[in-house]
Amino acid sequence: MYSIEMAYARMRELQDLANRSRAHQSTAARRAEAAEARPRRAKKR
Repeated sequence: MYSIEMAYARMRELQDLANRSRAHQSTAARRAEAAEARPRRAKKR
């Protein structure tokens, strides 16, 4: 039988994993992702 407590525990596990993987990313990688997300402007000439 799959109880709500088991589902909640699994959800917490997955959340902890996600937070851990996010914490391990370098700030440089995060900056690169942020730069990619920004729309690029055409260069003025």
